[in-house]
Amino acid sequence: MDYILRKWQDSDKPSLVKHANNRKIAKYLRNGFTHPYTEKTADFFLNLVKENPDHPLFAITVNGEAIGGVGLHPQKDVYCKNAEIGYWISEDYWGKGIMSNAVAEMLEYGWKHLEIDRVVAIIFGTNIGSVRVAEKCGFTLEAKFSKTIYKFGQYEDELIYAVRRPEGK
Repeated sequence: MDYILRKWQDSDKPSLVKHANNRKIAKYLRNGFTHPYTEKTADFFLNLVKENPDHPLFAITVNGEAIGGVGLHPQKDVYCKNAEIGYWISEDYWGKGIMSNAVAEMLEYGWKHLEIDRVVAIIFGTNIGSVRVAEKCGFTLEAKFSKTIYKFGQYEDELIYAVRRPEGK
């Protein structure tokens, strides 16, 4: 299925609320990705994007509609050569290969535009879909921490996946 990665726009608000308002998505993301995902949450996020235009946060669009997102979050201090990747996609588009392609494209963007050598994905232990995406994109499991995540009244294991800058990039 064809998709386009692009910067978020204010006009994405209705589709953002529509596709992000899903407990099955929110349960695997940090608490800033609320459930329910409201217009207020969307306004906060879209304003954050506008206030940080150089921060690589992109909408995943199909036929002009924002159906998910992927972003790189450069780290600071002793982790300055690292970025954390975050990604989500509408349940309507699960299993269609879009996310694996979008993450691969985001990695290429990071290698080209950011001074990083490592990208890390922090994945909830039961999020098999995100594990598959990471592994398809060359990430390897570096660490597993038991019951470190607490979301929706339950503990989850934390999986640390990472990929290093390929030689010559």
